[in-house]
Amino acid sequence: MKALRISTMITLALALVSGAALADGTSVSANEEVAPSDAEVARRAFLENDQCYQCHLEDENLPEHFFIDDIHMQANLSCAGCHGGDPASDDDEESMSEEAGFLGVPSRSEVPEFCGRCHSDIEFMRRYQPRIPTDQVNRYSTSLHGQLLSSGDDNVANCTSCHTAHGVLPASDARSSVHPLNVPSTCNSCHGDTDHMAGYDIPTDQYEQYAKSVHGVALLEKEDTGAPACNDCHGNHGALPPGISSVTQVCGHCHVNNLQFFEATPMARAFEDSELHGCEECHGNHGVARTSDEMVGTGDASVCMDCHDDGDDGSDAAGRIRAQLDSLTEVYGIALERQEEVNTKGMDDVDIGFILQEAHQSLIQARTLVHTFDPERVGPRTREGVEKSKSAIEIAESTIQEYSFRRRGFGMGTLFITILVIALFFRIRQMESS
Repeated sequence: MKALRISTMITLALALVSGAALADGTSVSANEEVAPSDAEVARRAFLENDQCYQCHLEDENLPEHFFIDDIHMQANLSCAGCHGGDPASDDDEESMSEEAGFLGVPSRSEVPEFCGRCHSDIEFMRRYQPRIPTDQVNRYSTSLHGQLLSSGDDNVANCTSCHTAHGVLPASDARSSVHPLNVPSTCNSCHGDTDHMAGYDIPTDQYEQYAKSVHGVALLEKEDTGAPACNDCHGNHGALPPGISSVTQVCGHCHVNNLQFFEATPMARAFEDSELHGCEECHGNHGVARTSDEMVGTGDASVCMDCHDDGDDGSDAAGRIRAQLDSLTEVYGIALERQEEVNTKGMDDVDIGFILQEAHQSLIQARTLVHTFDPERVGPRTREGVEKSKSAIEIAESTIQEYSFRRRGFGMGTLFITILVIALFFRIRQMESS
């Protein structure tokens, strides 16, 4: 039986080697031998002698979603590393006996402490991943998931719900369920399941909203891993919905200037007194849309008018701020058109480009200053941008005039040369005929 198991492993190893690619890109056929690394040799020897793995492999009874590259398997922490037992024995009764320390499969409520036996042991973790925090179980107990689990709700997420049980990979691995690009779908596997979430009185369309949001498009479509996923706002092991006092801090973790401007306003205190969720009231939560100047002012798309009435101080301030932004965007747009015209004519637009960069920066700063809700602070920045845009327009128009002058000069020069050539032609004909 042992020989059969070893033969099975050798066959699998050959199948993996067959058709593989070397680091330099050359292919390897099944007939060619590739020297395995020392680590791979040690790993193969470990697996050949691990009777838990060999028996499950032979009986085609490996756990669902089992992955040979699981991070624990890579560290030679096979089945017995978690479930206990004697991996050196091929006798089922002996290897899975109480005397051998066999623990079996934990219940859902036991999973956090089950994983925490190692992951909460700082001395043990130091041997494998010293950088990994060892307080995950404590954090989990403070999370909403952990609180519900301790109250007897086995339906909530535990460690294996997010990390899987037998296919655990580091978050840096694109195949991992907790890789930044995969986090939204991992959370959605529970939170998007209407049957699973029945009874919790929370929506199940968060993923759909997020996928269309400015954050979701950046992460899921553009694969910008710097964009926030679920865990960036809700946390990881200590996941909780942000409260009234913490929403602005969560958003402000990335949008620092917006937070500082908003917190210094009377609006921030009024929001908290009225139990309104800061940034979320204007921008939403899971479905955060790309911001635009249309959100400011007194128009139909303005979020300001969701709270303010026509003619009150808030609507007047919003109208003034929108007028200031419009004055800059209009002139800045004209400047961009002039720059494009200069570029199309093949003239030098470097100086124009530098000035327009400064004008664009003024526009960005003005839009950020909107969070002060103060026209007196937004105005100076928009006026600065307008002046820079006008300066760029003047240079562009001067360059276009220079282009026209050069064209006229070139035309006149061409005409003069043409007349001269014709005159020389007739003069030569006259000389030849005489």
